[in-house]
Amino acid sequence: MAQPNVGDLLPLLETSDLQQLEEIRSLINDQLSTERGSMLLNALVDYFLETNSAQALHILSSVREPHDKHLLDKMNDCMAKPACRLPTLMLLGHVVRKQPSWIHKMARYPLLLSLLKCLKTDTDVVVLVTGVLVLITLLPMIPQAGKQHLWEYFDIFGRLASWNLKNPGHVSEVYLIHLHASVYSLFHRLYGMYPCNFVSYLRSHYSMKENMETFEEVVKPMLEHVRIHPELVTGTKDHELDPTR
Repeated sequence: MAQPNVGDLLPLLETSDLQQLEEIRSLINDQLSTERGSMLLNALVDYFLETNSAQALHILSSVREPHDKHLLDKMNDCMAKPACRLPTLMLLGHVVRKQPSWIHKMARYPLLLSLLKCLKTDTDVVVLVTGVLVLITLLPMIPQAGKQHLWEYFDIFGRLASWNLKNPGHVSEVYLIHLHASVYSLFHRLYGMYPCNFVSYLRSHYSMKENMETFEEVVKPMLEHVRIHPELVTGTKDHELDPTR
């Protein structure tokens, strides 16, 4: 098969001919393994965002170094565009769930900051639910980033717990159910990883009069369904952020 250009290759991923599909995937993977630049990787991401291609997603979810940098940078660029944010988060979620050996590097890339900014400011509830699920999956893979961003994680929890109660976007009940489930999962992740710091945040945040209703209606029921964390007895806020822990 003659070597086609990137633009010709990608639409062929949708072929129903399994033998041709295997050839196309092999060609793309071979080109990725020899190409040091980002052209093919960027084209793959753009193609996925446009088509939601399962085959492109499969290739992107299996990216190896040095293309991890290209992938993280490209997704960060896409996060800045509201129309691309949801499919980009879906792509990031698939990548994170594959747990590539390089995923811990994300703590050092702007993409993590873009994810946190999205969760602190976006008003699309589907984007918020998708982003929270990505963050929940990612947190155990980047524990060293906890100290730097800890209060941002907590602020995101506080924002979404309040959103869940007040529904400023006036979204339908079904979306609120999904949002509540994702906020509950985030509560468990933060309580499990950073109990001393998280309880300190809860005490401070929900002692404010304007937050009491959210505490009574949303947060208190969550607290009633967890056991006391042993670290609350034997640990400290500083110890649970110690890199050697």
